[in-house]
Amino acid sequence: MRSLSMLGLSVALLACAQSRSNVRRLNPPTLSSPKGYTHVVTVSGGRTIYISGEVAIDKEGKVVGVGDLTAQSRQVFENIKAALTAANATMADVVKINLYLLDATQVNKFRDVRNEYFPSDPPASTAVEVRALLRPEALLEVDAIAVVPE
Repeated sequence: MRSLSMLGLSVALLACAQSRSNVRRLNPPTLSSPKGYTHVVTVSGGRTIYISGEVAIDKEGKVVGVGDLTAQSRQVFENIKAALTAANATMADVVKINLYLLDATQVNKFRDVRNEYFPSDPPASTAVEVRALLRPEALLEVDAIAVVPE
C-alpha cells in the first residue's frame, strides 16, 4: 500500500512539474546588446495567452491622448495589463510584443513607457512603422503574447 501511495505522489509531482511554464530569456553574445527587449525567449509548458492589438482607447471607448504618443503608449499598456488580468496573468508573463507605430522617429517615447511596464526581463519585441491604423486618432498599436503556468 505504501508503494502505491508513493507512486501516486510521484505521478502528481511529475504532473505539477510538467504543467509549469519555463521561460528563458537569452541575449546571445553573437547579437547586438538589446535595449529594452530580449532577442530570444523560449517557453516550455504553460498556457499561452494572445492579446489582440490594443490602441489607446479607454473603457468607455474614447481615444486617450490624441496627438500624444507618450499618453497613448501608457493607455495601450494599461489595456494590455487589464486584458492579462482578465486571463489571470501579469505583465511579467509577457514573452513577446509587436509594435505598429505611425512615426518611427518617436519610438523613444514608446520605449520610455515600455520600460516602465517591463523594468526587468523584457519580452522579445518587434517594431514596425506603418502608414495608417484603423482608428485615425491612434498613433500606435501593440499586441502581446504571454505564457503562464497551467
